[in-house]
Formats: sequence, structure tokens, C-alpha cells
Amino acid sequence: MTSVAVKDTAPSSAEHVRAVKKAKHDSISRAEGWRRRGPLLPALIFMIVVTQIPFVFTLYYSTQSWNLVRPGSRTFVGFQNYADVFRDSVFREAAVNTVLLIVGTVLISVFLGLLLALLLDRAFLGRGIVRTLLITPFLVTPVAGALIWKTAMLDPVFGIINFVLSPFGVEQIDWVSRFPLAAVMANLVWQWTPFMMLLILAGLQSMPRDILEAGRVDGASAFSLFRELTLPHLRRFIELGAVLGAIYLVNTFDSIYMMTQGGPGTASSNLPFYIYQRAFLGFDIGQAAAMGVVTVIATIIVATLALRLIFKTFTGKEEAA
Repeated sequence: MTSVAVKDTAPSSAEHVRAVKKAKHDSISRAEGWRRRGPLLPALIFMIVVTQIPFVFTLYYSTQSWNLVRPGSRTFVGFQNYADVFRDSVFREAAVNTVLLIVGTVLISVFLGLLLALLLDRAFLGRGIVRTLLITPFLVTPVAGALIWKTAMLDPVFGIINFVLSPFGVEQIDWVSRFPLAAVMANLVWQWTPFMMLLILAGLQSMPRDILEAGRVDGASAFSLFRELTLPHLRRFIELGAVLGAIYLVNTFDSIYMMTQGGPGTASSNLPFYIYQRAFLGFDIGQAAAMGVVTVIATIIVATLALRLIFKTFTGKEEAA
């Protein structure tokens, strides 16, 4: 009987010891986790105060009919502002302009960045100076870059573009007035091409040279090597540059403000600039807040796709869902 009792109590004692050890390990792991996260708490609190609290107020204002021109007219309207936003033809036009601006700028910047990266990947005299000069546009502040393009490049009388094209019979064209969205896009392409170039150049320089040499020995042409080896290797870098560029270009405001003021009419207005017009020129706080919320949700969708792509890029899990 005694041996049976010992056999019955032994497993329970062992389980108790394991449970105590597990509890101690969990407490140590929890304490270690808080010790590591502790230095990040001030940054987290700052981010919440600066971004999330204003967004909560924006959500609240988006449910109000509030125009600063009519004092005392502030009333709760629920989702009426959101319905008005999606019925607003100017908002839809600004959304289309935003997509065109982003897609056009990203595609052209990636293409030009790829060409410049292929050029700089070769050894030639003065490559360091050329690389520095090509990076310079990305270091210029957006406001200064927009002013350069408006006054020095695209001016109908003194602009460099008209001067260069004058031998071909091109007259004094006011590019900003006749092609406002394309003018803004040209400025953004000039500014973002160096970023794409640097990213793609980093990808080119990380490519193993022995693979290319083996392809040349086998008799492959330069175009075949680029299509079959170089371009697949650069795919991650090109996708990453395109997604990061799209995220930043969603918030384009300064170039449009300095070059076109959204005009003529609303021909070059994007979502941030139209929200600015409704809030600070039309004084319609409720609808401007609703537009801001819609824009933020769309940006979150793009950012989610970007984070997913960045995760796949840095982990190498191309087939991950």
C-alpha cells in the first residue's frame, strides 16, 4: 500500500515542480520583455500623442457639420459627410489625379533610375563626381525644387525647356498652365529618380559577378544576361523602391502648392491639396475631416501592402502569402 501511494504522489510532485519552473521562466521572460521594451515607451507615447489623438479628433470632426464661416452651425450629422465626400465630383477628380501622379512618377522614376544605375555600375573616369551630381536632386528641399522647375525650367519666356526646344520650332509654351499635372510630375520625377537609382545600384552591386562571367563564357549576349539574370535579381529592389515612392508620393502637397495651386481649376489637385482647400479656404471642417479619414484609410491599405513587400524582401520569402 505504501509503495502504491508513493507511485501515485510522485507524478503530481514532478508536475508541481515543472509548473513552478514554468511560472518562474514566464515571469523572467516577461520581465526581460518589459526591460527591452522600456526604452521604447517614450517614443510610443509620443507617437500616440502626436498621431493617434489628432486622428481621434479628426474622426469626431468628420461626424459634425461645422463650417467656420457660420458660427454656431455645428451639429452632429453622423456619416453624412462621408456620403457627401463620395458624391463630390471634385474629390473623385482629385483621387484620379493622385493615382495618375503616383503611378506616372513611380514608373518613370524607376525606369530612369534603372538606366542610371546600369551606367554607374560600370567603371569610367569621373564616376564618383557623376554619382554625386545625380544624387543632388534628392537632397534639394521639395519647395526649392518646385520653384526651380516653375521659374527656371518651365517658364514660358526664360525657361530652359523652351530654350532647348526652340531650334525645333517650339514656341514659348506655358508648360505649367497647359500641362499642369505633367509639370508637377516632371518635378517629382527629377526629385525621386536619384532615390530609385541608389536603391537599384545597391542591388546591382550585391549581385555575384561570377554568375555574369559564367553567362558571358557560355556565349550569352548582354541583353540576355540582363533579362535572365540581372532583372530577376533586381526585382526586389525595384518593387521596394516603387512601393516606398508610392507611400511618400501620396502625401505630395508642396510641389502642387508652389507650382500650380491645384489649377487651372482643379486640373492638378490631388487629395492632400483638395483637403487643404476645403479646410483652410472653404472653412468646411466637417467635410475636410471626412476626406482626411478616407485618404488615411487608403494610405493604410497601401502601407500594409508596402510592409508586406518589405518583409518579403528582407526575409527572402518570395512565396509567402
